[in-house]
Amino acid sequence: MITQPIVILHTDAPCTVQSVVSKSHPDLTLHTCHSYAALPEMIAQTRAEVIYSVRFAGTPGFPRDAILSSNSVKWVSVGGSGTDHLAQWDASRLVVTNAAGVAADMMAEYALGMTLAFSLNLGEFARAQAEQRWIAGRVTPIAGQTVLILGLGHTGEAAAHRFKAMGMTVLGLRARPQPNSFTDEVHGLDALASLLPRADFILCCVPLLDSTRALLDAAAFAAMKPNAVLIDVSRGGVVEQSAMIRALTTDRIRGAALDVFAVEPLAPDNPLWRMPNVIITPHCSSVFEGWELKSAGMFAENLARYRRGAALHNIVDPTRGY
Repeated sequence: MITQPIVILHTDAPCTVQSVVSKSHPDLTLHTCHSYAALPEMIAQTRAEVIYSVRFAGTPGFPRDAILSSNSVKWVSVGGSGTDHLAQWDASRLVVTNAAGVAADMMAEYALGMTLAFSLNLGEFARAQAEQRWIAGRVTPIAGQTVLILGLGHTGEAAAHRFKAMGMTVLGLRARPQPNSFTDEVHGLDALASLLPRADFILCCVPLLDSTRALLDAAAFAAMKPNAVLIDVSRGGVVEQSAMIRALTTDRIRGAALDVFAVEPLAPDNPLWRMPNVIITPHCSSVFEGWELKSAGMFAENLARYRRGAALHNIVDPTRGY
């Protein structure tokens, strides 16, 4: 039997998502909502059973309580991979899925690009160009260097593939260690302290969980090499910002490429803006041309499974966060 659930598409690109979903489900009425403030009333009015939701304006103000307290909502399909903005939900009342892997390749390219930006010293060259200064240039190959990847999910594995192809030694860290085709070693979280001193580059792409909150704290930065570069595409809160700022300002580490922050947008008075050894991007490592179409397509396929009573793909365990 094919059911006809009431569906809300909660995104800042509702027309794009609606066009994809309606092709596969022309018999459904799809309600669209493009603000945080309007979602609670729409849930109450429509008695929606399914919500496709994108955290398009950050976590502050996201209508989590309206979703979790609803008696009608049975499934929330998160358009990205992170679900910490919904945690913790009652898995006996609500199913949460995500679009894990939707941006893995793009985020892996971002990580590789930032690795090359530091090895090629692009920041210093850009500053010299802006000042019309001819300097003694020096670049460094990444082949033979070591990268430590914190989190070997879809993004971590995609990044490992690319780093290995560039001739790097790839170390991996994950909650449940298991061999990987593109990593030289894979360890559990308890090995972090022993792995950090070996890494020239550290890519952080773990979800934000109780076990990963402040994973990179003062002790972690103290264990890093002075020439280490941190690349963070995880979630704000995994890296302890104050400890990182101290490490960056005291030359405890060489630099950082940061796409995520505990508070977004990053405040204008945050000292990270003014640091010459920091590259800041506005949480965009997963934002690429066509990502909305890809995410919407994943939702449409899962919606077909939901309607015929089949098991959903990418169900997130609220205690594990993935």
